[in-house]
This record gives sequence, C-alpha cells and structure tokens, in this order.
Amino acid sequence: MSQPIIEPIEKYGLSKRSRRRTLFSKIGVVGCGNEGSAIATIALLNGIEVVFLEPTEEKIANAFTRIERKLNKRIQNWGLTENEKKIALSRVQGTTKYKDFTGCDFVIEAVRYDDQTGERHVEERKEVFLQLEKVLSPQAIIASNVSTVVITELASELQYKERCIGLHFLSNVPGSNIIEIVRGLYTSDETYEKICQFARLINHQYVAVAESAGLVSIRLFLIELNEACEMLMEGISNVEDIDKVLTVGFGHRLGVFRTADQMGIEKIVKLMENLYQEYGNQKYKPSPVLLRLSRAKHFGVKKGKGFYEYDESGNILK
Repeated sequence: MSQPIIEPIEKYGLSKRSRRRTLFSKIGVVGCGNEGSAIATIALLNGIEVVFLEPTEEKIANAFTRIERKLNKRIQNWGLTENEKKIALSRVQGTTKYKDFTGCDFVIEAVRYDDQTGERHVEERKEVFLQLEKVLSPQAIIASNVSTVVITELASELQYKERCIGLHFLSNVPGSNIIEIVRGLYTSDETYEKICQFARLINHQYVAVAESAGLVSIRLFLIELNEACEMLMEGISNVEDIDKVLTVGFGHRLGVFRTADQMGIEKIVKLMENLYQEYGNQKYKPSPVLLRLSRAKHFGVKKGKGFYEYDESGNILK
C-alpha cells in the first residue's frame, strides 16, 4: 500500500504568502479633520483599510471621535448597525509617522484649513507629497483633495510625477456621492483609470475636470451664495425662506446658507478671494454679509453660529 502524500498546509490558500492582495485594499489619508475624516469614513464603509496621519496623539484621538460620530449618524438614520460600526472601526489606524503608509496603494492629502485664515498652505502640502514619495512604492498613487490649488504645482518636485492626481469630494454636503477628478500636467492615463476604479469601488460617481481654481462645484456654489447674500442685503427674503426655495423648490439636500455653514464661512471667504484673484471677476468677490460673519468669527457649524445657530451636535436651534 502506497504511503499518503503529506504536504504542508502553507502551500495552499490559507497562508498570507498565497493570498493575493487587491488594489485599494489599503489607503492612507494625511490630515483627518472634517474633510479627511469624511473620506476615511467612506472608505471604511466600503471595506477598505485606512491609515490616517495626524501630528499628535491628541489629534489622532479627535479624528477617531469624528469618524465615530459620522458612523453613529449612519446608525441613527438606519444605514448601519452597531456590529457594522465595530467592524468598520477595526479597519482604521491612526499614526504620527509617514512610514506607516508603507503598503498603501493610494494616499490622499487632506491637510485641514488654518482656523484663523482659512488657508491651506501650498508649501506644507508639497512637503507632504515629498514625505509620501519616500515611503510609497513608485506604483502607489498620491492625491490631493483639491478645490483651488492645482495638482501640477504639488507634484512638480516629485520623481514620479505621473502618479499624482487631484480629487474633490463634496464632503460638506451630506449624502453627496460624486467626485471631481483633476488630471494634472503629468498625470498618466493609468493613474486616471485607477482613480476612476477607486470611485466606483466606493460607490461614487465621478466627473473629469480640467485643473482650475474652483473646479465646477465650488465656482457654481460660490456664485449662488453671493447672489443669495445680495438678496438678504436687499431685504427680498430671509435666510430660512431662501433655503426653503432651494430645498423644496429645486430639491437641494441643504439650502445655500446651511451648506455654507457646513463648509465654514472662513474657508468660503478665502476661496472667494482666491477665485477673485485668479479670474478678476466681481462675481467671485466675497459679499459684505460673508465678510461680516467671518470677522465676527461666526464660521458656521463648528463655532455654533453662522447664518444659523447650532447646538453641540450640529443641529439647528429652533
């Protein structure tokens, strides 16, 4: 009788060596403020591992709180269970070291705005790109969550410029599932196609946009906001009723003023000043209403007061 053939089980699909890793199984996020935590949450809910970087342990803890708050909101709206929340949180890791991005297919820079000026400094973001190139493989994609800064400038000092691309998540609009994809001067077709695949993976629609200040979404929104502020100054209507026309009449999820409060008035003023400087058109010049709110530090939801007043959970006070 022949002897049975005995082979080690490691040769089969149960070992890590035999397991094939899929594209975008692990991504990174640099900066986990409001925008970064929204991006991280979307990825987690779609089964992707996320590593996010913050400069201190305190900010890492704050980022986890933001992510958990977003997941809790899903539970409240019957879009998630407690067990699914626990599974999602098991896929996220916070770090203060760039080396922990090793093995990521894709890292998104989402450095938060300066609370005082509403700016995101270009040199700081360039440094992020340089640090990422030191630890990522040449095939890994480096992206920036851009709205005004052009991706070509951020990629200009890298060795592998073709892997850089811009994305814009409309993270301040609840339920929004569209991404603007911005190809830079150096962006390769392969990088663009992979990012389109990523958008489909997280169940988002996408549009290709030429690199430009404001892209499509920001330019349209800021003009609408300025016009709404003009109506306020003329006494044509009030904040609540202008928003009601947009939500009830045009089917917007939020009105223009509620969206502004979600984005942050200080960011909006800076965006408008950038667009005004870029295009020289009066339609982008910040309304006196916006400037007055910004000077009073009535930035919106995060400060508890903007066009509306809010409680600690971000709900409008009646």
